[in-house]
Amino acid sequence: MSIAKRLPLALVLLPLLATGCAHDNEITAIGGSIGQEVKRTSCPAVGVAAYTGTVTLFNPPASRDSKAIDVVATLTDLKSQCDDSDTDSPTLATNATFRVVARRSDSHGARDVVLPYYAVVIHGGDKIASKSISRISIHFDDGKLLGEANGQANATVSRADATLPENIRNRLIRKRNAEDVDASIDPMTDPGVRAALNKASFELLVGFQLTNEQLAYNATK
Repeated sequence: MSIAKRLPLALVLLPLLATGCAHDNEITAIGGSIGQEVKRTSCPAVGVAAYTGTVTLFNPPASRDSKAIDVVATLTDLKSQCDDSDTDSPTLATNATFRVVARRSDSHGARDVVLPYYAVVIHGGDKIASKSISRISIHFDDGKLLGEANGQANATVSRADATLPENIRNRLIRKRNAEDVDASIDPMTDPGVRAALNKASFELLVGFQLTNEQLAYNATK
């Protein structure tokens, strides 16, 4: 099974909220009796899908012995910027940046290691809207065990698809008085509200493009 097919089953995010969106698209809702605060923008959330934030290379490749570990690389410092300045634009563009920090077991000689990574846009929690694969090169100087490089990923989504219907938005932001009949009712308990939020949700996930064996190794270690 490909990583792309596994992703919807592994949407345990290391959460980092997208930043840089205009406040016009931000919703803050306070649930009635439970006082739950919900913040949402039209910009895609950004994170790393479970088990794909680290990759381990072995020498020989087929070995899984700890003594055979050659290189371990970790994707970290994930940040994002969502360009929402042009309200007439039919799309929302998100740019994510990150670092890959790698450690090798043998410091002898200069070396370059090229690692594939993916960027996938998930719509509605389980649908893959798009996916791209890129590569990042890590350079190790002679005598050095550590190397790092900067990477980036981009996503473009439909503004209309990522925007809540006006009636749902109004339900979330409406201020309720204590004497209102529904004052103690959290709108998030309404299946229709939850379905609308899910339909309008997008995530940009990044991670290493792993083989099935590498993914299984990460899931069990």
